[in-house]
Amino acid sequence: MKYPDKVYLNGNIVPPEDAKISVFDRGFIFGDGIYEVMVQIDGKFFYEKAHLNRLQEGLNKINIAFDTSNLLIEIEKLLSVSELTGKDCLLYIQITRGVAPRQHSYPSDIVPTIMMYAVPKVLPQINSVNAKVITREDFRWSRCDIKMTSLLGNVMLNEEAMQHQCFETILHRDGFFTEASHCNVFFVKDGVVLTHPANELILDGITRQVVFELCKSLDIEIRETPVSINDISEIDEAFLTGTSTQIASIQQIDDHILYKENKIGPVTQKLQEAFLKIKTIN
Repeated sequence: MKYPDKVYLNGNIVPPEDAKISVFDRGFIFGDGIYEVMVQIDGKFFYEKAHLNRLQEGLNKINIAFDTSNLLIEIEKLLSVSELTGKDCLLYIQITRGVAPRQHSYPSDIVPTIMMYAVPKVLPQINSVNAKVITREDFRWSRCDIKMTSLLGNVMLNEEAMQHQCFETILHRDGFFTEASHCNVFFVKDGVVLTHPANELILDGITRQVVFELCKSLDIEIRETPVSINDISEIDEAFLTGTSTQIASIQQIDDHILYKENKIGPVTQKLQEAFLKIKTIN
């Protein structure tokens, strides 16, 4: 991914080389902030309200006082200056607590730092990846429901997947799969879709939520039931979800091959096709 042409920073839209923050910004020092990613498809942001609601919920959870409804006009300005109005693109939003002398506790009466940028991004109609993934212990902290900017654990786990020439690392905690380093993960057994409950151990992805809607509309049973690492050989299908990942089939988990590389499971395929349809009407 290339650098954006323009960056929004605290009300100003500037070239990326001029987008500078203080070394005392708590986002820089502590990773004390929240971020969100959205994609614009055919001139509309996909599930925009859900994304902005999640951003607001994250800010509320860590007590950063900012109303995300104020971003709507600013996003339009950024897209216009970036010449991306109505075009397929990816939008990144980051809000940190702001600039203050370094101390662990929250300082009072400081102004949040708001940063956004957009880059061209055309998603495939259907993600054709048939992913190979590795599994690792989920060693991150226990508030994974907060979409925080401090992602070192996720970065380390994703890098390990890259070193093994794999698409992702799916994680397990206390013997049960949680999520992946930058995706949610689903399993299919006997036609039933299984995934970890949306509690503090996973991020409740927007595409994850869409899969629940699709399963309901397609009369596919879906359960928030953690899958044991010991039961992976009994799984029929598996897939990943995420804003840019969309719905991606998993072909191999560690040494266990679910199906041949040119095949996608019937439940996964049905969900991918249904997801494609809602992208055009959302």
